[in-house]
Amino acid sequence: SLFRSNEYKSYLRQVSSMITHLGSCHCGAVRFSVETPTSTVEVWRCNCSICTKKQNHHFVVPSSRFTLLQGRDNLTTYTFNTHTAKHPFCRTCGVESFYVPRSNPDGYGIMVHCIDSNTITNVIYREFDGNNWEKEIKGSDIVKQSKE
Repeated sequence: SLFRSNEYKSYLRQVSSMITHLGSCHCGAVRFSVETPTSTVEVWRCNCSICTKKQNHHFVVPSSRFTLLQGRDNLTTYTFNTHTAKHPFCRTCGVESFYVPRSNPDGYGIMVHCIDSNTITNVIYREFDGNNWEKEIKGSDIVKQSKE
């Protein structure tokens, strides 16, 4: 039976061990939750033009682990270049709490500094050379981080 299969048991262990983090923009109009397997997150520091200007330090999760709790109507989205990345930000306070990265269009980049809950205990920083995106993406494992 499906419910006795090893794949299902593995899935249940993974789901039950997820940690839920709560986050928001500065004014609180936009609120979200995100799940990670541990309280340690791998945060990417990218040197592309927008990440440099915004100090966009983020960890990546599959889209299934992100939930927008409130504020959809208060978001506006900025795109540029390939228009693959989607940068939503709060219309009231201007904060971008999360986005859809070009490297992970099937996931979300979560700004670690927008997590309000005390659920992140450790941050491991990784570098991404966004100024040389096409070359960097070929040698990076960032793409795997939005997969289930």
